Amino acid sequence: MSAEPILEPSLRIVDAHHHLRDRDGEIYLAEQYLADVASGHRVVASVAVETSVRYRSSGPAAMRPIGETEFLAGTAQACLAPPYVAAAIVGYADLCLGDDVAAVLEAHVTAARGRFRGVRMATPWHEDPRLEYPRRAVAPHALGEARFRRGFAQLAPLGLAFDAWLYHTQLDDVADLARAFPATTIVLDHVGGPLGSGPFEGRRREVFAPWREAMRALAACGNVVVKIGGFGMPVMGFGFDRMRQRPGSAIVAEAWRPYIETTVEAFGAARCMFESNFPPDRQSVSYATLWNAFKRVAAAWSPAERAMLFHDTAARVYGIAA
Repeated sequence: MSAEPILEPSLRIVDAHHHLRDRDGEIYLAEQYLADVASGHRVVASVAVETSVRYRSSGPAAMRPIGETEFLAGTAQACLAPPYVAAAIVGYADLCLGDDVAAVLEAHVTAARGRFRGVRMATPWHEDPRLEYPRRAVAPHALGEARFRRGFAQLAPLGLAFDAWLYHTQLDDVADLARAFPATTIVLDHVGGPLGSGPFEGRRREVFAPWREAMRALAACGNVVVKIGGFGMPVMGFGFDRMRQRPGSAIVAEAWRPYIETTVEAFGAARCMFESNFPPDRQSVSYATLWNAFKRVAAAWSPAERAMLFHDTAARVYGIAA
């Protein structure tokens, strides 16, 4: 289909979650990201999240992920005008190192040149092998392991948040972690990963009810905020990645609407932020269509709520100055 007009082009956006990477034959670096942003939405800054690239090739294994933070900080230094790419950086550290992870976190902070805001240690796990996480081995209930929690305890003293990426079947583990560490901000990625693939393919109604119940329970933990996005990943099962012609934003908005509205209703706009999750979501929709879809769903909310969802929450949580 031809490009559709950009809705509300003056609405300020902080893209709360995207990646820059060059691996497995895919190149999506600042040049490609800025080309997507140039489609017309007013993205003023972004949060760059770890994706296991540009690690150091030598030195202690625990310190090698610092290389990705160095790479992202260099990218940020080169973006001297809006959109400020990688205005905030979320890196990887193995929290299972326990107390020893403190040195790794401090190295990230130094490498990021004032932009390091948190850690993502992805823990999606399901017994079905079709849902196996490809980047590293994940144990069931990883967030509850003693050594992980000793490492997790090192975040708050440094003012760092934790990005949680897992499946909807694991949301109770996030709630337990949040209750155990009420002083640490936990950012739930991709609306908690409501699955639509593997054993959950074709079972969207069956998945929605327990996902909604778990999200409402998690909302009782005031230290949890949510990124709204990630719907374009094939694991979510919406199927747009398999369509010969990409859908328009009206179709996309109606498919994603129940998850967006449920999340905002449970957590409130002050604890929710929209994300592009590019390039993974690029498999299903264009950058312009994605943000148009979000704007369509958010149309009924007040200007103040919309400002929070598109800009203010991400700017506050990730310490991005005006």
